[in-house]
Amino acid sequence: MLLAIDVGNTNTVFAIHDDKKFLASWRCETLVGRTADEYFVWLNQLMKLNKILGHINRVVVSSTVPRVVFNLRVLSDRYFNCRPLVIGKPDCFLGVDVRVDSGATVGADRLVNTIGAYDQFGGDLIVVDFGTATTFDVVDHDGAYIGGVIAPGVNLSLSALHERAAALPHIDIAQPENVIGTNTVACMQSGIFWGYIGLVEGICKKIKSEHPRKMKIISTGGLSTLFNRGTNTIDHIDLDLTLHGLYLVDQRNRK
Repeated sequence: MLLAIDVGNTNTVFAIHDDKKFLASWRCETLVGRTADEYFVWLNQLMKLNKILGHINRVVVSSTVPRVVFNLRVLSDRYFNCRPLVIGKPDCFLGVDVRVDSGATVGADRLVNTIGAYDQFGGDLIVVDFGTATTFDVVDHDGAYIGGVIAPGVNLSLSALHERAAALPHIDIAQPENVIGTNTVACMQSGIFWGYIGLVEGICKKIKSEHPRKMKIISTGGLSTLFNRGTNTIDHIDLDLTLHGLYLVDQRNRK
């Protein structure tokens, strides 16, 4: 069985694949100091609770937090007796062409999303990922990664608004009933929700104007469903896009 690990700046997702489908996935806070032993105790208990039986013999890791990778390598070696595939390392074959400026680096999560999206939806795509940062990744007709856009994430913007403006409270993200708010919370919710709708629609429109062919827009990330309610721009939502990309990377390296 495969253990796919997606390390984001805020949360880390662990998912188990039995070579037919993902059986379960779990999320924890991304902490640099969490040890391999702590990971295993937590993960082992969740597997037992979900009655997942079987031996994990492969591990694949995508991480936007480099300092976390060491303990995940120890986890893989100590408890699963295998060397993990780490996206971006020389021994990990991705099978995707990256057409960016010479010397530029691309986040592991963005490459994995490109692989997963091309497999699911073909080429000429914009992949919008609502994470700690809101990213827009452009997939060419042949599946190549050709660049994108990085904007502040929704929760990051909310935290900055609360921390930098003393009179403004911390609020939950929700779609307001009206654009014009009649109290502070409603005004903030409207600004965040409709502001990000405008961001997504505007950036996607600009990307499409620079691309020679018609494009589809795919969204992923936990807030995809919420923001899809406010726009017709998004063509497909795939909440498991990154995990699917990690599974494909594992399969390509096995071959």
